[in-house]
Amino acid sequence: MLSIELAVATPAFLDLTFVGLESLPAPGEERFAGDLMRSPGGGAITAVAAARLGLQTALVAPLGGDLAGEYVRRELDREGVAVAGFRTKRTPETVVMPVGEERTMVTVDPGIRARAADVAALTPVAIAANLDQLDLLPNGARSYLTCGDDDARAFSRKLPARPVGARALFLNATDALVLTGADTAEAAAERLSDWVETVVITLGAERAIAMTGGHRVDVPDFETGAVVDTTGDRDLLCAAYAWADLRGAGPGERLGWAQLYSRLAMGVPTATGGAVTEERLLEEGAARGLARPSRYA
Repeated sequence: MLSIELAVATPAFLDLTFVGLESLPAPGEERFAGDLMRSPGGGAITAVAAARLGLQTALVAPLGGDLAGEYVRRELDREGVAVAGFRTKRTPETVVMPVGEERTMVTVDPGIRARAADVAALTPVAIAANLDQLDLLPNGARSYLTCGDDDARAFSRKLPARPVGARALFLNATDALVLTGADTAEAAAERLSDWVETVVITLGAERAIAMTGGHRVDVPDFETGAVVDTTGDRDLLCAAYAWADLRGAGPGERLGWAQLYSRLAMGVPTATGGAVTEERLLEEGAARGLARPSRYA
């Protein structure tokens, strides 16, 4: 059986992305785009990115037997991602409307989630999951969490009473404020750092703040060109952070590699369209003075 380094339980979607959208339409208006692209979304972004970075990866999030699920499944197979777990009737789908550094999304999600038994059966070294999937985290496995606006609303001011044992949590500033009730992203990061080792909060497309081990850590601000699509930024951060962690990088180094990986992907439409390979990431990191993870030193 394939040895799994990273099992991704984060819900997977089929993303339908408008490319070159001139602006978001107001009620009653029509706007035009240059194209409409299909791509793997949600946890499938994390899985594809992790596989391109050389991790033996499995997606455990259930996919449907519908056309959307078959498409995502074929794309994952092409990337070398193992698909585990069970099939559902319908695959979640998201329409993504990126304009500049912002994006608006509409999602249809049946709400079917991965089962703990399917994750445990893979005996993964590490697992990527959403905030609402804490019950899936196997004992002894490294875990990396993402939080979207649905999780932030569901857990608003209901943070766990004790540390959850996760290595890192990735979310944006709006969700961090909803989740914690804090007034600033910095205050939210401090509160979240009480129960997770490293907290990364994105502030728009280019900036992020982080706390690790209870201390503020500077996240490098990389110039990688114009921003085209920020979709999947937290999924990409999660994948690259897990890669750096599993390859022996220290906490600060993991943040640098993760931020660079996410920024590199923003120059083209869709997150999987911009998710680079391990070789490319190492080259880009070397050009910017990032220390190579110890496995490559």
